[in-house]
Amino acid sequence: MTLKNVFGQLKLYYQRASSVLTMNQRNLEYIYTSNQRKHYPIADDKLLTKQYLAKAGVPYPEVYQVYSYFYDLRNLEADLKKHEEFVIKPAKGSGGGGIMVIVRRDENYWYSIGGKAYDIDDIRKHLCDIIFGIYSFGLSDDVIIEKRIVQNPEIDEITQQGLADVRLIVHHGKPVLSMIRLPTRASDGRANLHQGAIGVGIDVASGRTVHATFKGTPIDVHPDTGVNLLGRTIPYWSDVVATGLAISEIMPLKYLGIDIAISTEGPMVLEINVRPGIEIQNVNSSGMRGILQNNMKAAGQIGKVAP
Repeated sequence: MTLKNVFGQLKLYYQRASSVLTMNQRNLEYIYTSNQRKHYPIADDKLLTKQYLAKAGVPYPEVYQVYSYFYDLRNLEADLKKHEEFVIKPAKGSGGGGIMVIVRRDENYWYSIGGKAYDIDDIRKHLCDIIFGIYSFGLSDDVIIEKRIVQNPEIDEITQQGLADVRLIVHHGKPVLSMIRLPTRASDGRANLHQGAIGVGIDVASGRTVHATFKGTPIDVHPDTGVNLLGRTIPYWSDVVATGLAISEIMPLKYLGIDIAISTEGPMVLEINVRPGIEIQNVNSSGMRGILQNNMKAAGQIGKVAP
């Protein structure tokens, strides 16, 4: 390699490095400048989030029941027997902690997506743990019982088990980066990158998958099934982006990670995140700092800090 080539490679390296958003830059330049702290509960409390989703007119899972106090559980068995399948989740949980997906039941037991059987006492204990704050940093919490989403068959083709979700970063009303997170055996069915899910980068303009990583390493195929992950078009993509933008329009928060499942009926919003992680850049093999800087200039927000 000639000296000219070496300098060319170094220049390219530094150009790419400067486009990557670091954690400190995310916090200081984008979250603090775009999101007022008083509005954080809109994202951190899933019940409050659903109120805003209703205002935006976007689809989200139907809520069957909410339990806020232990005495609310006195009719639990009768409440649960109204439904064949449902999802239990803490209103203020994070990272998928405390979520239980029930896919069928018989006279005495409810069965998780992994086939584990729970009797009513097991479920009651789990709900008490949620109310007691086990999954929300020790703070008292609410239990949400909501409708289970049936995943689109095209997404089922590329994932092993569990519900995949699309993460769309939206900044001042513009989509920035996106990925779909696919559960694996290693993640135990959870769509969480830190627990072993796959991240697949999506070209925002076309909805096609362009790059994928598993535990930080680039991959082309699903490690459990060998199914090719790249060059696929995410179903309902234009609806997914439109849903994210509709949410952004009514939210006072201007830097958001919006998590959307693809159901048989189209996009279904799961939650929003006021502090979305930056691993999405590795998943896409693309930095997002340049896009964010341009958005800030267009919004006239350079140098401003949200009160």
